[in-house]
Amino acid sequence: MVGPQSPNIASPPPQSPTKKYGITKPISLAGPTEADSQRNSELQKFLIDSGLYESREEATKREEVLGHIDLIVKGWVKQLTRERGYSDQMVEEANAVIFTFGSYRLGVHGPGADIDTLCVGPSYVNREEDFFILLHNILAEIEEVSELQPVPDAHVPVMKFKFQGISIDLLYASVSLLVVPEDLDISHGSVLYNIDEKTVRSLNGCRVADQILKLVPNIEYFRMTLRCLKFWAKKRGVYSNVTGFLGGVNWALLVARVCQLYPNAIPSMLVSRFFRVYTQWRWPNPVMLCSIKEDDLGFPVWDPRKNPRDRYHHMPIITPAYPCMNSSYNVSISTLRVMMEQFQSGNRICEEIGMNKARWSALFEPYQFFEAYKNYLQVDIVAADSDDLLAWRGWVESRLRQLTLKIERDTNGMLQCHPYPNEYGDPSRQCLHCAFFMGLQRREGITGQEGQQFDIRGTVDEFRQEINMYIFWKPGMDIYVSHVRRRQLPAFVFPDGHKRSRHVRTLGQQSGKTVGDAAGHQSESFERHLKRKNDTEMVGMKSDKPEKRASFSPQKLESVSLDNSAGRCTGTSPISFSEGVTLEYSARDDADGNSEVRPSGGCLEGEKITDSVHLGNSDHESIQNMQTSPGVNNLTGPCEVPCSEHRVMSKGDLNKEKIGGSDKRAILETGSFGRLLNWTGCDGGVDQELVKPCNQTAVGEIAETAFCSNSSTPNLNSEGVSCAADSVSLLENDCVIASGALEVACRRS
Repeated sequence: MVGPQSPNIASPPPQSPTKKYGITKPISLAGPTEADSQRNSELQKFLIDSGLYESREEATKREEVLGHIDLIVKGWVKQLTRERGYSDQMVEEANAVIFTFGSYRLGVHGPGADIDTLCVGPSYVNREEDFFILLHNILAEIEEVSELQPVPDAHVPVMKFKFQGISIDLLYASVSLLVVPEDLDISHGSVLYNIDEKTVRSLNGCRVADQILKLVPNIEYFRMTLRCLKFWAKKRGVYSNVTGFLGGVNWALLVARVCQLYPNAIPSMLVSRFFRVYTQWRWPNPVMLCSIKEDDLGFPVWDPRKNPRDRYHHMPIITPAYPCMNSSYNVSISTLRVMMEQFQSGNRICEEIGMNKARWSALFEPYQFFEAYKNYLQVDIVAADSDDLLAWRGWVESRLRQLTLKIERDTNGMLQCHPYPNEYGDPSRQCLHCAFFMGLQRREGITGQEGQQFDIRGTVDEFRQEINMYIFWKPGMDIYVSHVRRRQLPAFVFPDGHKRSRHVRTLGQQSGKTVGDAAGHQSESFERHLKRKNDTEMVGMKSDKPEKRASFSPQKLESVSLDNSAGRCTGTSPISFSEGVTLEYSARDDADGNSEVRPSGGCLEGEKITDSVHLGNSDHESIQNMQTSPGVNNLTGPCEVPCSEHRVMSKGDLNKEKIGGSDKRAILETGSFGRLLNWTGCDGGVDQELVKPCNQTAVGEIAETAFCSNSSTPNLNSEGVSCAADSVSLLENDCVIASGALEVACRRS
């Protein structure tokens, strides 16, 4: 149990490890210098001052809560055993055991963190009815339980709730035992006999946590480093598995691998080396703590040679417990790009800290997401009551990643998305709602052809249709997707409720006129709009319905909020929908290199429009686009905005391509329209050894030290990996040059 302060990890004398960690040799065996020890003390103090360690009182409360849950599940199993006619002795021996995993098991949880728990029960107690119905009903009647939310259809089925204010994620695994012993060892392979894959995934949370702690050289160094990196990831907006970034287990595996590469380093060194390594890592080379092993049980393991879907993983981070899986399958091209940018930023700051030009606080500066882009998608989620909003928000959030993938797919990766994991809400509104945001920008380095369009109206409609398939949908649950320019962002997304002051060029300055001249020509605005409307009608639209193509933009607002939808939330004000929103890309980039997306009607005269993005409203309109219409007594129906026939790539187009059926499914699921990873394009030796361990190393030592040289730090170069003993040269400046006998074809062709 982690107390209010971290352990004293002041630098012991460096010692060469007696045990080999990882599937390759370490990069450096160097221990800390005096300067490293000083920076480590400063980092430790910073983490404590930031409140990352819970108090003794909270730690004790967590233990008490876990004890209560243990008693509840034991009573639940005994009750089921009695109801199903088992003998009195069987009822007496009936048992269930609670295990923890995740940050709590690893010892890196902080104040207010949830507890990941696993309930292991006997074979005759199932998940579908006994766990998600009977146990759910028992928990619902307990006064200490609140916010009870079952998620049976998740990749790992889970029951979420709060017990005495502490968040609990409870999983269930039914093992092939009539009586579950109190001292059950779930790390033993026998627990995997005769169980389904969902149960395997439920068990693997605990099994992976135990393996991680066994595979790092120093557990306390690992814990402090992981605590630091998780704090950094949350500050920089890249901590969220459901959104397509990395979750707790992913960060733990990345940190553990760095600990293996630098076995004598202390946390201040490991943090710096973390950014150095992953800034130069050549994805999709996998990160692995140990070799991938097959087993007679026959569960599928991560193997891009055998499993076509594995070839489309962008950032493989492989779990160490059998069956080895990719824990980061949610990562997309867009989220990987965002994380690599953040790794590079962290690396630069750590270099400055090493030269005493910056302090640790600079590394943890919050990411200014709402200043990073000029254009955003705003996803507003509303519901009739708080319980409905909790369930509806969870469903929509779990599907937001699909919107990113669909936009990548339908624009062939040329429109980049940056989903932000934080949710926002306007406390001044009576309507129960929350909002998520996504930054938009054109892919850098791509020059669009004249008149090239990116029509995402059909993409948004497809996303809405999938969202509305929620089986627990209730009246009042709704979702609105809208385009918001930076100056229209609602005030509630900013920490103090006020926007940061920015120097914004006026219309007259941008067009080469004075403000007075611009005002003097306002009478010409309508003619200018008609000209722009006619221009956009000429590109990529059906000639019989041009009025649907070039729709009017919403009224320009200083702040886009739920004000216009107050009537809808209260049920008193009539609302009419506006026409669709057309987003247009200007060929001119801003000072930050972001191409601005402009609503139609908002383009400056004389600017040359080369690309456009259209966001339609076939089912629902954006909250901020709702306008009160006096004299209208009913909510109008959704406006029918036809999609443009021009799509860079659609599902229909994909089906026409001459590719295998499994490849098509993988593309649709991952949104990857790049070339397939050339996992099998190398010589037969690599194919045969890709997922088969050999004497010296493991499968898939797929370039464990294969990094790219795209930073100012020393390069970590490798030609690949070999199952023969590679020659590794350790240099004084922490460089490693590995000449593999076999070149692994796991980089994009």
